[in-house]
Amino acid sequence: MSLRSRIATPDEGGPAREDGHLVAVYRAKLLEEIDLAEMSSLAAAERRVRLERVLGHIISREGPVLSTAERSQLIRRVVDEALGLGVLEPLLADASITEIMVNGPDSIFVERSGRVEQLPLRFASNEQLMQTIERIVSTVNRRVDESNPMVDARLPTGERVNVIIPPLALTGPTLTIRRFPRAYTLPELIGLGSLDEQTLMLLAAFVRARFNVIVSGGTGSGKTTLLNALSGLIPAHERIITIEDSAELQLQQEHVIRLESRPPNVEGKGQITIRDLVRNSLRMRPDRIIVGEVRGGETLDMLQAMSTGHDGSLATVHANSAEDALMRLQTLGSMSEVQIPFEALKDQINSAVDVVVQLSRHADGSRKVTEVALLVSHGREQFRVTPVTRFVPRPVGPDRVVRGHFEHLPLPRPVAEKLYVANEPLPPAFGVAEAIDVLDTRQAIG
Repeated sequence: MSLRSRIATPDEGGPAREDGHLVAVYRAKLLEEIDLAEMSSLAAAERRVRLERVLGHIISREGPVLSTAERSQLIRRVVDEALGLGVLEPLLADASITEIMVNGPDSIFVERSGRVEQLPLRFASNEQLMQTIERIVSTVNRRVDESNPMVDARLPTGERVNVIIPPLALTGPTLTIRRFPRAYTLPELIGLGSLDEQTLMLLAAFVRARFNVIVSGGTGSGKTTLLNALSGLIPAHERIITIEDSAELQLQQEHVIRLESRPPNVEGKGQITIRDLVRNSLRMRPDRIIVGEVRGGETLDMLQAMSTGHDGSLATVHANSAEDALMRLQTLGSMSEVQIPFEALKDQINSAVDVVVQLSRHADGSRKVTEVALLVSHGREQFRVTPVTRFVPRPVGPDRVVRGHFEHLPLPRPVAEKLYVANEPLPPAFGVAEAIDVLDTRQAIG
């Protein structure tokens, strides 16, 4: 086996066991020649340059004979191992990768363009993977061990990291790093096929007219991306408070207060939940509240805020359809310590929620708005929704690309009148339903 194959980079492929041995040998030689006290006084960039220079001298002095490309690859791998995250460093440097999934030392997957693929990479050992994990969590002042086998945190560079180790993870230490894409504008989402121009015009009118919007979808369907784009339509003079588990939203307005929950410390104290933040935000004179994701008892507080003067708020929820989103809000609201009857929760939801925007990730990795639905039920009625936009897919061809068109349906007259009062024009593709048609909604649920 050639030396070049033994120091193969991720995009070139090749076995990693011998690569790991070679890197370990030169890493040990490097540590023998550097002054750790001197290194600690240098900035990160200077530290890397110094290590690369010293390692270059070692390779020139002791061999082996390498081509320029092979030499550069080996130096990068050894320095990555000494300073950074080893085999993960080139993955973190690859902007096309949105998620890194390490399922034990021998199995590394990444997501690119919505598709998951396994890479021909592996850690040299379980211990090396644990060292990498410990290096990651130490940057956020957390620790991971048998007494604390799970960590969920946001890195200083913005990525979200989740760690779970044995005995909970049976295949070995498991690491998931999720990189959040840059903020997309709504016109850019049109270019990606996530929605069409008429749907954009309608959603823009809803946000400016202070409709309460729930963005619903499964994991990785683009909820945060759409929520971020919709938030760009909020007028610049309004006071916006964002509440998230891990700060992902990137609002461009000036008057924005970003709040982030906090997990308990190693003694199990100091936790600040999303619910605590929602309650506190109501005392901060918000014009709009944006909740990154509701997943528990904070749902009730959010619904009460939406229906008591904080119109125009936005939130996301995990659900597979607009109807499921409403049922899930009802279930999550019942998880509050406030004992509120299930029927009363219907009243809260019917009063608070105006629009549900449903997103889906399709087989080709694309993310699309599959439905925009209006909640038209009142009081303690069963939930009734009427769709005003649908994505209608065509049969998938040999290229496996999902194509289709967006269907636009008439708006209920009360909704059209609310837009008119707010001085928001009705997009041309949407008509206004006759009064009798308003009752012709999807079958009641709940």
